[in-house]
Amino acid sequence: MTDDTPEVTAERPDSAFRVTGTDHITLIGSNEEDTIEFYRDMLGMALVLRQPNLDDPNSTHLFFDTGDGRILTFFVQEDRQSNPQPHRHRVGSVHHLSFSIAAEDFVDIKESLEAAGHGFNEFDRGIFHSLYTRDHNGLTIELSADKFDVPDDRRGEVLATAQKLRVEDGSEFAEERHLEAALEELGIDAEKYELPDADSGVGGV
Repeated sequence: MTDDTPEVTAERPDSAFRVTGTDHITLIGSNEEDTIEFYRDMLGMALVLRQPNLDDPNSTHLFFDTGDGRILTFFVQEDRQSNPQPHRHRVGSVHHLSFSIAAEDFVDIKESLEAAGHGFNEFDRGIFHSLYTRDHNGLTIELSADKFDVPDDRRGEVLATAQKLRVEDGSEFAEERHLEAALEELGIDAEKYELPDADSGVGGV
């Protein structure tokens, strides 16, 4: 590790203040119908609040519960047409959104995407297993299943330990073996989920 390499650790930094979590993320959406059809009816997020955009009363603000109380919101207008073309990325743009799915539902979710006409790619990302699809506006959506039943309050610690082990053995990226070794080192007895075999997906979505 060189002097200019940032330290990777689960310890909270000595900063002026600390945030306590993610409250919500807001995106500019197209129209209400298409947004609800994908995020509520396809991904199963409850629509929990609908009201005018307080900064622009000509648009509507939709609030979706992503499944754990974290909220995803959209500013939509009825005259905006959806555009499924992939996004062109620039500094500051959103590359993709990732949502957790239950490992036991993985195969059923693949079948549901296919039945709804949503194409997807499936990859084993080493420390998790993912499906990648796109919403009605071309935003890449990752549906990610954990490989192990890691307690939520230990996730950062487990990943930071896997990172340490990855660096120690000179691997280019974190693999399942690093995750298993991290769990053992930390004394976490986590159940391993059954997931299908898939390509590693190194190098692209």
